[in-house]
Amino acid sequence: MNVQNLKCVMVIDAALPLGVIANTAGILGITLGKHAPERVNVDVQDASGKTHLGIIDIPVPVLKGDAALLKNLRERLYEPEYADLLVVDFSDTAQSCQKYEDYIEKAAIVEERDLQYFGIAICGEKKKVSRLTGNLPLLR
Repeated sequence: MNVQNLKCVMVIDAALPLGVIANTAGILGITLGKHAPERVNVDVQDASGKTHLGIIDIPVPVLKGDAALLKNLRERLYEPEYADLLVVDFSDTAQSCQKYEDYIEKAAIVEERDLQYFGIAICGEKKKVSRLTGNLPLLR
């Protein structure tokens, strides 16, 4: 997809403690990078000759949400209209597990309606992402 028509955002529950917000953003970002490796650009060298790994080639604003907004947003993202968007969610179920195997087991017995989302990352067609998140303020 042409970078001009692409948009990536993270929407995070602003009521969470700062450490959980930071953890949520980190997890969402790592997962986005795995599923959209073409967005991570080339390594760069500074004037001292030191190499810095490539970073994402577009901005990823972190937007402010709350539990109800995130729940509604996640429900909308399951609609066929948004099936082509890359969506990463991070929930209370995931955050409560120490090992990934525990998350797999716990998620298998929790209904989606019972999940509390801490954050959601969305990447895809700019118009669709903006339609969903364009009115949300930056998380500051």
